[in-house]
This record gives sequence, structure tokens and C-alpha cells, in this order.
Amino acid sequence: MDRKIKSIAIAAVCITTAIVSSFTAKADEGMWMIHAINSALEKKMQERGLELSANEIYNADAEGATISDAIVSLDFGCTGSIISDNGLLITNHHCAYGDVHSLSTDEHNYLEEGFWAMEADEEIHIKGKNVLFLKRVIDVTDEVKAIREDAKKQGTPIGGRKLSFILEKKYSTETGYEASLASMWKGSRYYIALYEVYSDIRLVAAPPVSIAAFGGDIDNWEWPQHKGDFALYRVYTSPEGRPAKEYSESNIPLNPKKKLDISLEGYRPGDYTMVIGYPGRTDRYSSSFDLDYSTRVSLPISNAIRKQKMDIIRRWMETAPSIRLLYSDFFFSLSNVQELNEGQVLCNNRFKVKEAKELQEQQMQEWIDASPERKTQWGDLIPSMADKFSRIEDIKRNSVIYRETLVSGSAISRFVNRINNLRNEMLRRQGFSGRKPLNGQPPKEEIECCCRHRFCGIEYPSIKVNLMKELERFDLDVERDLFRNSVVNYYTLLDRRWMTDFQKEMLERFTSDGKADLNGIADYLWENSFLTEKERLDKFIREEHTMEEYYADPIFKFFNMHITVFNNAIAGIEGENDLLSLKTEYTRALYQMREDKGIPQAPDANSTMRITYGTVGELEPYDAVMTSWRTTPEGILEKYDPQSYEFNLDERQKTLLETKDWGRWGFNENRKSDKAQMYVDFLTDNDITGGNSGSPVLNSRGELIGLAFDGNKESLSSDAAYISGYNKCVCVDIRYILWVLDRYAGMDRIISELGI
Repeated sequence: MDRKIKSIAIAAVCITTAIVSSFTAKADEGMWMIHAINSALEKKMQERGLELSANEIYNADAEGATISDAIVSLDFGCTGSIISDNGLLITNHHCAYGDVHSLSTDEHNYLEEGFWAMEADEEIHIKGKNVLFLKRVIDVTDEVKAIREDAKKQGTPIGGRKLSFILEKKYSTETGYEASLASMWKGSRYYIALYEVYSDIRLVAAPPVSIAAFGGDIDNWEWPQHKGDFALYRVYTSPEGRPAKEYSESNIPLNPKKKLDISLEGYRPGDYTMVIGYPGRTDRYSSSFDLDYSTRVSLPISNAIRKQKMDIIRRWMETAPSIRLLYSDFFFSLSNVQELNEGQVLCNNRFKVKEAKELQEQQMQEWIDASPERKTQWGDLIPSMADKFSRIEDIKRNSVIYRETLVSGSAISRFVNRINNLRNEMLRRQGFSGRKPLNGQPPKEEIECCCRHRFCGIEYPSIKVNLMKELERFDLDVERDLFRNSVVNYYTLLDRRWMTDFQKEMLERFTSDGKADLNGIADYLWENSFLTEKERLDKFIREEHTMEEYYADPIFKFFNMHITVFNNAIAGIEGENDLLSLKTEYTRALYQMREDKGIPQAPDANSTMRITYGTVGELEPYDAVMTSWRTTPEGILEKYDPQSYEFNLDERQKTLLETKDWGRWGFNENRKSDKAQMYVDFLTDNDITGGNSGSPVLNSRGELIGLAFDGNKESLSSDAAYISGYNKCVCVDIRYILWVLDRYAGMDRIISELGI
């Protein structure tokens, strides 16, 4: 298989005929609020093939259960579904990746081997994991307005945090559920979502990465894909059947109000599909100025630096299995974001999203100017945004460089922040505020306090333990390379006027004949810091040290600056009419314009339950190239490469695939043939984003046919705009999942539990 296809796709001629229309809401575009399926939307869904009524999908007042009762949020990071009467929950493997990684050791690497709880007592509790069931959504817009008007009359304007606290406390007290206030369209509407929360969640099954992540980051955001991206958890309750707040051996599996039925009938092109889940974030109400800045300035900087980090980590991971295990979770997250951000830049340019937003803004200005009231409120809105973005661009560019190098460039920077937090806690216990001294020395009284007390040790023994544990989470050889890369990028890219005196001093010290030895600076800082060697760190935190000695460490001196330096500079330019306020008004104006014109519109994703609908179908990624709507195991064998970590298979997988041992999960693709077939992944045009991972893909009867797990490279403008014909949802077939559980893993008890 030619893996250069993505390079060809990226270089393809831009297709722009459908771009302007993409900003007008269409039937298939939109992540619609689950409680707000009106008659018009219900009709559109039924015209596409839905065989259910809206009340069968969500109805908080129904006596029985609806489909949404079986769909859950996993800590608002991913989506899952209940698929058995014993609380069995299915989601994506990449949603469970961190849990599987945390359970893995060199002796039992569950990422490589897979995790299979063959008996109930082998299911492992995942500490800190929660599953949330949505019980009801309440429109509280009028209540919010009343609270704010009352506060204004009393001369005490109320902010978003306090508003959330008031309403969430009220509704939690009244209902006994966890309440969450959500703002839609930047405060144009407000909703309270009520959740029932379960906290005894146990891992049941997770295939090895050679199945779940076949193709790795090479195939990520691509099509075709061949991933079996799934994992199973189980939700446990108290012995009385109430939500369990913590793990207990006496807890029992959940008897759910609703479970999803599984369909083995499959699907064909044109078949109706819907995805219900918790999409995390979109920014489709953003301006052309936002998009231009991210596409032209911030993302290219971040992408370049993160790519260097990935190259460094990848090289080290290839040297030893222990380093691969240590960094696999971090690398997985970094890779996913990197691919996404690179794709955003390419697609924003390819599909001319900025130009479409500029056209939208021309229409907005005409609409604003047509009304004296609107002109008074928003007449200068768009010109003001253009002015503010141009004036602060240089500051924001440098702040991105700072974040990507000193804040997140290596684990050492995170380690510094960790120690600062521990120091602040110590000061808090001593009666001081614990302010971070990142823009200069700590206040005099704090220095005097810390001169009388050990930084850590006898008084605070847990601090030492925490610091040593933190150091064990990464490899110092890897981190030294990452640190060096960060220092070099920092000095190379950042405008010198933003550097601290110490950073300038180091630059002058290591400059000879006009040439700076940036690697020399990094090596000096590393070799002379107590942070970068376990014995030095252990010795330092066992001894008495004043805060002056603590901050004399060269790495701490080098990191002695903070993002507030940039924020304060931006605030000085913005004045009272800051950019955040302008963005808020922009969204509200755009929302109101569409309301006035009768254009159906869904709010930006914000981790509330949403429904999208579409159909199964093929993809034309670029001119004259057509791809199928499904992949098969033959594609796995075509890609198989025993020399490649991303495309390797274990012997059992390879044998089962070569013998086409599909068991009862195979089917006849062609009725005239008796040859059994199996699908691995398939495509729909459902509108999804991050947070939808693990969402159930349902057929016209609301039956489970697969799980959403990815998008395609051509869809990566979807944060800012839906591009009709290019936005695709990549799904894993439920029959392939069942085949893995049955034929590969031999999990008979799970197959029996599902009652298929």
C-alpha cells in the first residue's frame, strides 16, 4: 500500500465550490442538543431514514427508557454506551489508553498483550474514573437573566463562576443529581444538565495496540483505516443499587435503565446513521481574525516544535521497550494533537475557510447596519476586532513560543511547576498566600519564613515522596534531549526583549565571536541543577535550604518568568474593550443574525450531550480519487509489516486473518456468493469532534452498529467550519469487535452476557 497518499492529498488542488454554502446550516451539519430535537429536525432525520420518533431518543418525562439513557460521559473526555443488563460499557481503546498504560508494567504490558478479565473478579477498578448518566436538561436562560439583573441593581455584577456556583448548587440540592451549567452561544442561552454519577468503574477488556491502534499515528486521521478501537468497562453500584461513590468489594454490577441493542445486520451506502455523545469543543462561531491568527501564526509554531519533540521521543522509544512503555501514553496524546493541528492548517488553507468567514462578516455588517439598534450595539464590532488582532499579534506569537518551550517543552518544566505548587502549599500552611514568585523574588516576609523552615523534610515528609515519584515518571536521558531542544528553540525564536536578565546573561556568557552556543547553555543548566539527577535531588530535599538557595538553582532562575508577562502586555494594548469581550459579542451577533433569518443552528460543542445524523458513504478526498466506504481484514494483511511497530501483528492475529476464521460474525457481502466476509471500519458523514470518541453509531432503529473513533484528514477544518462532502466519521464495526472478543480473546462470558 502506498502510504504516501496523504502527501498527495495535502498537495491536491483546492476544491472550493461548496465552501460558502458550508456556513449555512444544513440537515447533516450540526451537533444538535439532545433535548432540543424539534419537529423540523425530527422530520429531516426521518426523511433521511430514521424509524424512531424524537421522544424515543430523549424524553426525560417518559415513564420508560429512551436511547439517550444508555449513553454516558466518561469524565467529559470520551463517550460510552451501556450494552448489557450488568452494566457493561463499551468505548474506544484510545479512551482507555491511559488506564491500560497505568496498569502496565515491564512484566505485564497490557498495551502490547491486551487486557482480558476472563472472570468477574479479574476486572480492575480504575481509581478516579467516573461515568455520568444524563437525567435531564433544563433551560435556565430566564433564571440567569433574573439573577444578573438583580445583582446589577445591587451594584454587584455577577461573573460566570459565581453564576455557575449559585445555579449548580440550587439544582443539585433540589434534585440530588450533579448539576452543570452550560452557556450556549456565549451566553445567549443557558442550560442546566443533571447527571447521575458512578465512581466504581472497572476495566474489563482492552485489545493489544496491534489490534486497537493498528497503523498507529501513521494512519491517524487517515482513510482507509483498520483499527479495532474499542475497550470494555463495567459500572458498579452499591449493594442497594445506588450510584457508588467509591470502590468496594461489596458493590454489584449496574442494572441499567436502558441498554443498547446490537445489530448484526450491517449497513450499506446510503443507510441512515446517528451518533450520540459528548463532543468536547468546536469554534464555528469564530471570526476570520481568529482563524487567520491560528492558521498563519500560532499553529505553525506549535506544530514545528511539537514535531521536534515527537521525533526525539520516538527515537528513544525505539531504543528500549521500557522507554516505549514509559512514554507511550504521553506520545499517544502528543501525536493525536499534532496530527490534528497540522491538518487544521492544511484544511483551513485548502478549503479557504478564512475567505468564507470574511464573506460571512460582510453579511453580518450589512445586517448590523440595517438596524439603528443593532448599529448602536455592534456597529464597530468587526473593525475593532481587526484592529485588536493586528496590534497584539506579535505579543501572542511570542507567548506561543514561551508556552511551547519553557512551559511544555520537557518534563523538567512541569517538574518546576510541581515544586512551585508544593512550595506554595507549604507557605499556605505557614499562613502566607503562596503567590508564585515567577516574575521576581518572593515577597520579603515569605523569604524570611522559609529561612526559618526547611523547604521540605521533617516538617513535610510527603513532599520528598511526591517529588521523587514525579522524577520517576520520565527518563532523564530523554528529558535532557527535550530540554536542550526547548532551550535552543527558546533562544532562536523568541524576541530578546521578552527574555529575563538571567536568560540574557547566559546568552552573553556562551556567545563567542558573535556565535551563540545554545547547546552549551542547555548543558550548563542541566549539569548544575539539583533537579536533573536523582541523587542530587534526594540530597537537596533532605538538607535545610533557604528559599534564596532554592531559587539560586540555574534551572529555576532560567524558568523565572510567567505567562502573565505576555497577558499584561496584551491587556495594556486592549484597554477596557478587551478581545475576549469582542469575541463574545461577535458570537452573540452571529447567533442573533441567524435567528432573525430563520437559519437552523446548533451551538458550539461544549461537552454536553449532542446528536448528529447522516449516512454511510464513500469519500472523494481529492479530485478523481474515490475511496470505499468500508475496509476489510485484507487491508490489514496488505499493511502488515513485522519490522514496523505500527503495522505489526502477533501470530494469533495473523493466523486468524489469513484463515478468514470469522466464526458466526462473518456475513455474505454478495448474496450470490457463499464466501464469508468481515468489515473492520466504515465511513459515515456524521458531524463529530473530540469527545465523540467512543460514541455509539446507531442505525435507523437505534441499534448499535459501531463506534466512532476518528475523523479523516480532510475533515480537520471542522473545529471552525463544516465542509460538506469532506467531513467524515471513521467508525469500527461492532461485528469486528465481537469477533475480536470471541475468536481472538476467547471471552465467552462477555459474548454470553451480551445475549446475541
